Amino acid sequence: MARKIIPFTHTQCHGIFCEASTCVLEEAARDGVKTYVQRMEGRAIQPCLFGQGGTCCRNCSFGPCMMIEDVPESIGICGATASTVAARNFARMVAAGASAHMDHGRETALTFLSAAKGECPFEIKDEKKLHSMAELYKVKTEGRSKEDIAIELGEKILAEFGQQEGTLVMPSRAPAKRQALWKKLGALPRGVDREVVEIMHRTHMGTDQDYRNLVFQATRCALADGWGASMIATELQDIMFTTPVPIRAVVNLGVLSEDHVNIVIHGHEPQVPEAMAIVAQEPEIVAAAQEVGAKGINLAGVCCSGNEVLMRHGVPIAGSFVQQEVVLATGAVEAMVVDVQCIMQGLAEVAKCFHTELITTSPRAKIPGATHIEFEHEHALETARELTLRAIGRFKQRQKVRIPDRKMDVVVGFSHETINHMLGGTFRASYRPLNDNIINGRIRGVGAVVGCDSCRVESGKVHTTVVKELIANNVLVLVTGCSATACGREGLLRPEAAELAGPGLREVCETVGMPPVLHMGSCVDNSRILIAATEIVREGGLGDDISQVPAAGCAPEWMSEKAISIGQYCVASGFFVVFGRTFPTTGSKVLTDYLFKELEEICGGMWAVESDPTEMAQMMIRHIDKKREALGIQEKKERVLFDMAMRREL
Repeated sequence: MARKIIPFTHTQCHGIFCEASTCVLEEAARDGVKTYVQRMEGRAIQPCLFGQGGTCCRNCSFGPCMMIEDVPESIGICGATASTVAARNFARMVAAGASAHMDHGRETALTFLSAAKGECPFEIKDEKKLHSMAELYKVKTEGRSKEDIAIELGEKILAEFGQQEGTLVMPSRAPAKRQALWKKLGALPRGVDREVVEIMHRTHMGTDQDYRNLVFQATRCALADGWGASMIATELQDIMFTTPVPIRAVVNLGVLSEDHVNIVIHGHEPQVPEAMAIVAQEPEIVAAAQEVGAKGINLAGVCCSGNEVLMRHGVPIAGSFVQQEVVLATGAVEAMVVDVQCIMQGLAEVAKCFHTELITTSPRAKIPGATHIEFEHEHALETARELTLRAIGRFKQRQKVRIPDRKMDVVVGFSHETINHMLGGTFRASYRPLNDNIINGRIRGVGAVVGCDSCRVESGKVHTTVVKELIANNVLVLVTGCSATACGREGLLRPEAAELAGPGLREVCETVGMPPVLHMGSCVDNSRILIAATEIVREGGLGDDISQVPAAGCAPEWMSEKAISIGQYCVASGFFVVFGRTFPTTGSKVLTDYLFKELEEICGGMWAVESDPTEMAQMMIRHIDKKREALGIQEKKERVLFDMAMRREL
């Protein structure tokens, strides 16, 4: 086994900004390993403009029909216009993205119910959140065991997925003004799954042909994601696996170990990673690893499965979406265990170049060339042991190893409850200090920078450029998913990063001891941002609706349909949301103007698109300033030191 310490250069492969990734890919390419870099080189760099702009329709056998909106004759054979087709495609992207989170939420609810009944090894750990959720769902708690409470809660939540009438419970957590608007618009989701079915029906050939009506249903479906399935998944995962609190960890390819069995977990559902984290520490498993010459098990994450165990157990993250093949190209991974979403099929071919075994665990996601070992939560630990032992068996087959000597410390795990306690302390937990510092101008506002990373740009650079511009202008930044991983690699998730912040934000960060960029979790955990925004409204002083808060969001390197659903539920919640590089409706100016301008009059939020990361950040800052001006807090207030008389009066 020869370990090669890779020298760092400033050259770049397609879509890679990270030096560690670039060097691994260049070295692997010389050995004949083919990744997405080579696949991109084999085709035209620019995608189909009709497909990219949303004006290609293939919903019946007459087509595909490709349309140019400004050309009168350029309509579908059925007469469909560019705005109708683009709206249908947009709505279908929302439905697909929302479905990914809905299936995740359903699986979490099933696991939660199983844990409550004692049918799986997971437990009810966060009793405070259990009682909070029980109150929300009108489950009686007095004199009952936590298991009894959890069973009734789980059954009520699971019923919401197939619910046909009424409305979901979680949207009742939103500010009252926002709930009233949704009710007026008829946008409150009736059931989780129902809204997806209705989108698929409406977008069938010859059904809904009004772009406004199609966007309305996309909104209702997206709300069933953000204020439904995603929020359900986040809260139930917290109850089972504990609510995250700040924890130190490390990220980047250097977290892989030369003298341990490296197992990489990749995907989005935390059940498999949680079981793997438990098993990796068992004495029998450690002994088995030592028998083959390793010191133990080194668990590392990729994508959101990684983020889940990163913020609860400190398990390091080896890479983001774009880095997943790079992780295998190090030659140091004995097994990559995957579940669902954002998993490249090319992993199977890269794994064949090494001793690595690629293992799928979900019946929803099989890959030709991978081993399939189905994971059932009832047998979670038994399956995790089998997966771990298979990885141990591969350790002696290692050949050349390329582990870059590069990793970065991070502080992660900022749930909205953590923010509450961090600012107000144990006995006076409150968002008041955050609101006060926004009002007095030390913090200009809040920016959410979320989403995937992309091979169409220098992956990670767009995220970090936006974030650096925001914090330099005193905007507190919240990050999730692969955006969080990119910021971690760049050293932005450490308290020391406060030196890059503007003077006001830096003062707050140094006082509290927090980073200027807060890691809030995985994709589904964007729901934490919704709750944090609601808490800001509830605390008072910054309006009575999310749309009035000096805040904005962006997905600078968005890639998946999930990003479209996330963006739409944020817009429907009152946020200004900017996407990077491209947007799936730009082939229709009519529809794009509706989403980018008119929608703000309807729901208080709107979309935008911008390729330049610095300008993207400035767009968010201008929006934040507009909200500050509307609230009458544009001018920064001087700090006042209270004497005892002033304190008594207060």
